[in-house]
Amino acid sequence: MNMIDLADVIRDLREELQSAIRAGDGESLRFELGPIELEVSVQLEKSATTGAKVRFWVAEAGAEASARRAGTQLVRLTLQPKLAGTDRSPLVSGRAAPGEE
Repeated sequence: MNMIDLADVIRDLREELQSAIRAGDGESLRFELGPIELEVSVQLEKSATTGAKVRFWVAEAGAEASARRAGTQLVRLTLQPKLAGTDRSPLVSGRAAPGEE
């Protein structure tokens, strides 16, 4: 089963949100970004070295997922995005569909 570091998942999510914020600049229709609920299956790993930290690996869905499901835990994270240095939620936008404006 392919494993992805949980920090990489969150980093990639942040990059996607930043891209949506940039795409919204100058758009007439914008959305306030509210809480983001992220649900992932993780496996925990702790190496035997002194001072080692526990690592959270996100299990990528695939053919082997059911065979190793017993070793995974479901984790739900609720992320509340804020603009750096402020207490404001970011605004994102997309193209308005007919009748949405």
